[in-house]
Amino acid sequence: MKFSDSFLDEIRARLPVSQIVSRRVPLKRAGREWKGLSPFNKEKTPSFTVNDQKGFYHCFSSGKHGDVFTFLMETEGLSFPEAVERLAGEAGLELPKPDPQFERVAKERLGLLDALEAAAQLFEDELMTREGRDALLYAERRGLTPQTLKEFRIGFAPQSRDTLKGALLKKGFTEAQALEAGLLIKPDDGRATYDRFRNRLTIPILDAKSRVIAFGARALDPASEPKYLNSPETRLFDKGSMVFNFARARKAAFDKGELIVVEGYMDVIALHQAGFTNTVATLGTAFTERQMEQLWLLAPEPIICFDGDNAGEAAAARAIDRMLPNLREGHSFRFAFLPHGSDPDDLVRTKGAGALAECLAAARPLIDMVWLRELRGHAIDTPERRAAFEERLERLLAEIGNARVKDHYRREVKSRLFSLWRPKGARGGKQPANAASSQGAGGATPVPSSYGFATTITLALINHPWLLDRFAEEVASLEIRDKPLAALLGFVTRTIFEGDGITRERLIEAVEASSHGKLLAKLARESAFARLAFLQPESPEAEVEEHFADLIFRWRALPSLNRELQEGAELLSDGSDAEFEQFAELQQQVASAGSQHASDDAGDREFGEKFKEKIAQVTRDKGSWQKGRRPDHRR
Repeated sequence: MKFSDSFLDEIRARLPVSQIVSRRVPLKRAGREWKGLSPFNKEKTPSFTVNDQKGFYHCFSSGKHGDVFTFLMETEGLSFPEAVERLAGEAGLELPKPDPQFERVAKERLGLLDALEAAAQLFEDELMTREGRDALLYAERRGLTPQTLKEFRIGFAPQSRDTLKGALLKKGFTEAQALEAGLLIKPDDGRATYDRFRNRLTIPILDAKSRVIAFGARALDPASEPKYLNSPETRLFDKGSMVFNFARARKAAFDKGELIVVEGYMDVIALHQAGFTNTVATLGTAFTERQMEQLWLLAPEPIICFDGDNAGEAAAARAIDRMLPNLREGHSFRFAFLPHGSDPDDLVRTKGAGALAECLAAARPLIDMVWLRELRGHAIDTPERRAAFEERLERLLAEIGNARVKDHYRREVKSRLFSLWRPKGARGGKQPANAASSQGAGGATPVPSSYGFATTITLALINHPWLLDRFAEEVASLEIRDKPLAALLGFVTRTIFEGDGITRERLIEAVEASSHGKLLAKLARESAFARLAFLQPESPEAEVEEHFADLIFRWRALPSLNRELQEGAELLSDGSDAEFEQFAELQQQVASAGSQHASDDAGDREFGEKFKEKIAQVTRDKGSWQKGRRPDHRR
């Protein structure tokens, strides 16, 4: 239903924001405003303000802002019409009259709701009859108390084909209403209608206003199929947008700031009875966008609780693909897995509520589930398989619709890849536990590096932190022999990844405040590399990226070039001028690379002296080296 601006303004004028907010948040006067602790985040210093003159509240810790309507929607999970209806009553205003068409549809819906309520009452009564004794014993064996049976309005549908039909007709409901409410079935062959639910334990499904809109029914005969039978979709009941136990769980979820999502009715009822009153279920359907929105009304990161078996893991894997496109700022999911072979009902009955609480406390974020699913699904023991792993992750991240969330997921994945591909024994960062096993015997071999190259790489990242986002894998594969410099580079890379778009200034402040501050000051003061043009903050981004890529290339290529020259020099023999020119060109590549880093590595210096002697000999003898040994190291 639509409401006019004038009607909404009248409600706002009659109800100060502080009056509505103060029921949930203790407020203290602060000048023209009111202040209190945020109802959205746990905090010790008040950051929540209310301004009655301007008619809004603002939470500095969460960024949430709104009026009396949005406050009820944010804190109680009400829809906008529900919030308007409640506040209009408090303000002493009557809701606007709907148009005739709307009124007719509303009356029809009320008729269906009345029929469903009558069915729920009949089923409740039947549970206490002689015929319902088996159903009652089944409920008791499941550990349900009389209080729980009453609270969830659990009942029994008799075996007869027309018990409910006859009762509804006697109360004045029409057969058409019972059919439309999903309570009867009409055979295609023209035979008489009959009751949909027979010899089953019945569980009413309620809407957000706690009205019965459908039923779930559990078969009592082990041979009956299906074991659980839901009402069909009707004008009132849309399975893809419904969440079982939404109305009961709403207050508890807001109070605890947490929502538990399980797979079935009985799990919800058992957990509710065990004290987890913030539990809902998705009626056995795949997660839909509408259901996710319903869940997010109750908590920003619902915990999806799956059975601890292969089916539970498969269900989690399927859920991931449906969740990613719908993620947005501050709204995601966490995943809790129960011990193998357990479901929530079994766990709380056999091991108590504490066992479930431990599982919930260990819930993992969605990014972990994405990462583990792809990591476990395929081997990554060869370069090709590792490339395929990265490609699968990139494809998944492309499904995220929210640009900001997608950017943060990409940063997180790059950070994890940086750690995963880091060779065994690499310094400057902590290697994850699963990295060694994933690389196997064919893992990358650490590349020897010189102090000059390492200094330049480190200074480049400090002056241009964005480089790491584009060269994470390359930087991770480089080993630094100098321990203090390796530690500095490790601190820099971790700070960049964790800093969410960190600037050069903030990064330098972080380094200076750390144990690496003295080394940075020494490099900036004494190192000639600090004055290289492309390291300067004002250098064009394209130029910086080109020089950095070339630096990485040279660092990787230099050991290979040295080996080639050593082998080539050992194979000197008489040959053509063209062959000698090839050898001289290779020497120039090494000389060029060496001049870039002014290596202080003893091994490099020793090789340089020996190389000069070989070149002199080649020049005198006009020797040449074996054909086909000059590698092409150009990009």
